[in-house]
Amino acid sequence: MKARLVWYDKVHDREDNIREIKIWRVKSTPDKPHGYKYSLVYIVNGRRVIGYDNAKGKGDHRHYEDQYRALQV
Repeated sequence: MKARLVWYDKVHDREDNIREIKIWRVKSTPDKPHGYKYSLVYIVNGRRVIGYDNAKGKGDHRHYEDQYRALQV
């Protein structure tokens, strides 16, 4: 199954901070058992403040400032 984009949204606020959401439907795998690949990020002054994604081989995880943490879903 080829990844199919199901949602994309990118918003710049008045201070030019960015909120970006990308969600793809994919085949279920051990690191994507729910069948979705996603990336959610909030960027301030060009730097990621917080982000959630499930990059290949990492499963669901969160980036907060310079910290990385796996999530229990």
